[in-house]
Amino acid sequence: MKSALIVDDHPVVRAAVKIVLELEGFKQIHEAANGNEVMSLLRDHSPQLLVLDLVMPSLDGLDVLERIKASDHSCRVVAFSSLDPLHFQERCMRAGALAYVSKTNSLGQLHKAVQAVMAGYTYFARLPTASLDNLQVSEAQMIDSLSNRELTILQHLARGMSNKAIAEAMHLSHKTVSTYKTRLVEKLRVASAVHLRDFSKRNHLI
Repeated sequence: MKSALIVDDHPVVRAAVKIVLELEGFKQIHEAANGNEVMSLLRDHSPQLLVLDLVMPSLDGLDVLERIKASDHSCRVVAFSSLDPLHFQERCMRAGALAYVSKTNSLGQLHKAVQAVMAGYTYFARLPTASLDNLQVSEAQMIDSLSNRELTILQHLARGMSNKAIAEAMHLSHKTVSTYKTRLVEKLRVASAVHLRDFSKRNHLI
């Protein structure tokens, strides 16, 4: 019996994905609203497919992918996100996802991704990097140089979260988050932490 797990903090999105999976013949469909629930659900239900959002409370999708990769769970993962694939598709691929579908696309793309992944193939978009201007290429290279954790902290900062809130959400010390913040300012060559939000918005990281 085909089984799947949908992980997304938006109930409407989960409902839409569930319809797609039911049309693809999945009979057992489990749901989770945050990344912290994923590993226990994988242990309890052993789903064949995981449709995973990247932006969630507590534990984001990239961290979930890394945890799955480090575990002994074999599960096909489709990343389904509103984040720009230019900066996140390859990271998901390296972390073990077999497909990346943007939420800005029609649900038909999700159908195709699920079909491809269940048939043993991958499903990734060809990205139009050649059309970027020099500033964007330079900034894209800077973003690529960030670790997954640095990128996650950058997104949290850009959304206005305090160091304390980020530390609690990511189970880090306040000092560690502060160190990451300083490192991000240096790596992204912005004048101060205040400019991290502008940088993130300009590059569609939030």
